[in-house]
This record gives sequence, C-alpha cells and structure tokens, in this order.
Amino acid sequence: MRLNAYLASCGAASRRKSEIMILEGRVQVNGKIVLAPYFDVSPENDEIKLNGKILKAQEHVYYVMNKPKGYVCAVSDKYDPVVLELLPENLRKNTRLYPVGRLDRESEGLLILTNDGTFTQSITHPSNEISKSYEAMLNHEINPRQIESWSKGFELEIIDPEKNLDMRKFVKPLSIAIMNREPENKWIEIAICDGVKREVRLMARHMGFRVERLIRRKIGNLQLENLRTGEYVSLSFSQLYSKILSGGMV
Repeated sequence: MRLNAYLASCGAASRRKSEIMILEGRVQVNGKIVLAPYFDVSPENDEIKLNGKILKAQEHVYYVMNKPKGYVCAVSDKYDPVVLELLPENLRKNTRLYPVGRLDRESEGLLILTNDGTFTQSITHPSNEISKSYEAMLNHEINPRQIESWSKGFELEIIDPEKNLDMRKFVKPLSIAIMNREPENKWIEIAICDGVKREVRLMARHMGFRVERLIRRKIGNLQLENLRTGEYVSLSFSQLYSKILSGGMV
C-alpha cells in the first residue's frame, strides 16, 4: 500500500493533504523519515508514525448531513463554526472526521463526513466524474436564451491561493435548467463535475448574476430529500456507495 493511501485510510487526512504532510517530513516508517508519498508500506509489518505517534487504521464511518448556512467545511476554523460541531461529541471525539469536498460558508445541503481517505478521493477527484447537483436562486430573473448560453460553457479565471493556482479553465455544466419554483425564473438546477472551487458562484458571476442561495441537492445519484437542516444520518460504506452510484434518498 502506498504511504499516502495508508495515512488517508487511518483518517489522518485526505490523500492530497497526506502527501503534503509526508513531504514536510512529518511521517516516519520504521524510525526513518520518508519523503516519498508513493512509498510502499505494509501496515502489518511496518511501524508508521505521524508527528511521532503510531498510526493505526480506524474503522471507517460515514455520515450524510444537510449542512446549514453559517458553517464552514473544515475540521477547525479560527472565526466560524465548523460542520463537525453539528455532530455529537461522542461521534467525533476519537475519530478524525472531515468533510468530503466543500460547501462554502453560505451554502447549504448535502454533505458527507468520513474518516475514509480512499473513499474521499473516489468521490472528489474530477477524473471519477461523480456529479454534484445544485439548486441556486439568482439575484434576478434568467431567461431561456441565457440558459442556452450558460449551457455551452465558457472560460473562467481560477484563483485558488491554497493550491497556488491562477489560471484560466473552460467550464461547462453537465445540465442546467430553470426550475418551477418561486420566485419565478430565479431558481435554476445545475449539475457539475469539474471540481472547481465555488464553481457555481463563479459561473453565475460570469453570466452577470449573483447567487443568493445555493443548495447542494445531489452527489452522484444520492439525493437530499428527508433530512432537515442540521440533521445527519449514519450509513455503511455499501449503503452510501450504492446510493451514490445507483440512486437513493436521505
């Protein structure tokens, strides 16, 4: 097993963040610092430490939540409450949970929390083409001509200081349509799988709109239907993956 994958399987972090911790020299294998994220390890035979503490594989857990506004998708934050605080302390006390992907502070809806880094990678990496569907209320009415233009895609300037990104990228929704919902002609349903941070808000701005409310309704074929704001449900891996791939509601 690759070292970064093992760290992720122990709930230390996602694979990407595990790679960073390895490159920072924070990981030892059998007493020696290893700087190669893809270094092969045998969990049964090797002693693997992070920050001087032995890592042990955790039992994987999966929670699906209806995230409310006002919470950030992070393990901790200096200024705002984090989504983990919506879980009882006994569920997060001895488990390194983290959100799968991101919804920004003002966004709502479907969110998965887990300690399974491999699962997180399979859901968030754009190459796996797991779509995310949103309902967005715009600041003024949109018409079919604008929907058609939006559906064809366009280039966006992508700036992400965390990833040291400043680039232009062509983005195109998988689908977009006006919803039959009040206020009339302000609500759209849009599906994406590009993996661009704040993509729906950036696309809306490019088209001359501002998103006033954003709700993630689906991850793959898993649909938010029954959970009230702030509620969560625990699922097994097989239950969750089946709903994402084949369909199901929470």
